[in-house]
Amino acid sequence: MKILILITITMFSANILRGQNIKEANGLKVGTSAPMFDAANAGNDVFSLKEALKKGPVVLIFYRGYWCPVCNKHLGSLQDSLKQIEKTGAKVVAVSPEKPEYLNKMAEKTGAEFTLLYDEEYRIATAYDVNFMPGATEKLIYNVFLSAGLKSTHSDRSQQLPIPATYIISREGKIIWRQFDPDYHNRSSVKDILQALHKYN
Repeated sequence: MKILILITITMFSANILRGQNIKEANGLKVGTSAPMFDAANAGNDVFSLKEALKKGPVVLIFYRGYWCPVCNKHLGSLQDSLKQIEKTGAKVVAVSPEKPEYLNKMAEKTGAEFTLLYDEEYRIATAYDVNFMPGATEKLIYNVFLSAGLKSTHSDRSQQLPIPATYIISREGKIIWRQFDPDYHNRSSVKDILQALHKYN
């Protein structure tokens, strides 16, 4: 019996380290209660989603890292239209599995003035069901050709990543809009975000 329990625990632990593949990640649906979280920003100050929602809706964006050209372009476009988004009363928050010091690198690359957060141990991405384990070829490309350094920039060496999804969360803590696509090239547009926010307001 003890051997069976030990085998079960070992398999469970290995599965956590392996992570789900990209086809298994479905992302939370519209109408779902958004998981609340606290996370550190670049200055190691703690951001609370629950507290932020008291002031207005939150646009929550998952991105892969400072090394990702598509992420840089996406966050850069959001920064360019940040004032328009904030005029709706919304706050923009972007989350990645990178440690706080690498959030600063992303801010430098994109000029991002909105909140960048460290998703330690992939807790936020896992709660929103956007976390996955890239394949061996993808890891090689990211680490060698894009210098991602996933083992050193993340909280562990598993090299998991989030699908770059966007969620709009209402003051009531409900997901009212989302953009979710396993193809990392496809991202939320400022136009669609603004339309969703104006519809909510």
